[in-house]
Amino acid sequence: MNPLLLPLSAGFRFGVFLRQAAYKQGWLKTRRLSRPVASIGNLTLGGTGKTPLVMLAARTLMRRGWKPSILTRGYGRGSKADLIVVAPELTRRADAREIGDEPALLARALPEVPIVVCADRFQGGQMAEERFQVDVHILDDGFQHLALERDLNLVVLDATQEISNWRLLPAGRQREPLAALRRAPIVVITRVDAGNPEPLEQLILKVHPAAKVFRSTTKLTGMMEALSGEVVSGNEIRAEKVTAFCGIGNPRAFFADVRRWGFKLAAEDAFPDHHVYSEQELRRLVACAQHKGAAALLTTEKDAVKFPSNWKPELPILACTIEAQMLAAEEFENTLVTYLEMSKKVDG
Repeated sequence: MNPLLLPLSAGFRFGVFLRQAAYKQGWLKTRRLSRPVASIGNLTLGGTGKTPLVMLAARTLMRRGWKPSILTRGYGRGSKADLIVVAPELTRRADAREIGDEPALLARALPEVPIVVCADRFQGGQMAEERFQVDVHILDDGFQHLALERDLNLVVLDATQEISNWRLLPAGRQREPLAALRRAPIVVITRVDAGNPEPLEQLILKVHPAAKVFRSTTKLTGMMEALSGEVVSGNEIRAEKVTAFCGIGNPRAFFADVRRWGFKLAAEDAFPDHHVYSEQELRRLVACAQHKGAAALLTTEKDAVKFPSNWKPELPILACTIEAQMLAAEEFENTLVTYLEMSKKVDG
């Protein structure tokens, strides 16, 4: 947090208050889709482990008989199209440079789920209902998207990151004050294997005593070649030194995870969130890794979807495939489905 920017944070706080008041009073319009909407979002800027929670929620709902869509803005996308549809297809591979890295990752991980990229999430949701007959929407990073009414708010917080009423943008990383948590019946604390969740959980319940608070860890499920997507074993690599790099919201968490998963780091390199890699940058990374004696480079799935497809690296570049693992999985699933079932009955 930068104390010199606290006066600007006070102005940001006032702007947040005015915007919320405008929606509450009806000066700005909130629209409702025909099907239930579950928002999975952040109180802070990215890097909390939200995307694995979106995947987990989608898989949970499909397993329980629902047919979800994912509505997302596609931050950092190159395409200027108002609306982009990634239709369900088992072998689909979306272009991250066109639609954004998170939608491209979700499209690859959830081939059965339609992904709709649109700044106007109401318009995107209407299209998903008409074209794919979905019966629930997952609003990706939608906690602050007040223009769309939702039936459930789920907020993701990172156990390794502090929150407070003094950490609003631009002095800190928070988008809203702590009181915003009262809009969220469910709060998930991620990375509890890397940080102590107790202080954060106590703070959440102090602000919102009725909140259902769950905990999750980040589980390494496999490795794949970043360019081809071919699944590989990471066992041999663990005996060698590797260089880790990423362009995500919380790079330190990824580097800590890599160590916790048993890899030996020769070096680490962080890029800005949503960074799109050039071939020149990747060549530099490979050269630096070779100089450090690394046998391979490790990165995230989110980064891997943004590499030039025709580039041939001189060292293996492997992407770590991960998933969110809930510590009270059955209770979490039941809570998620119960909220949406209640809204479905009300809408019906």
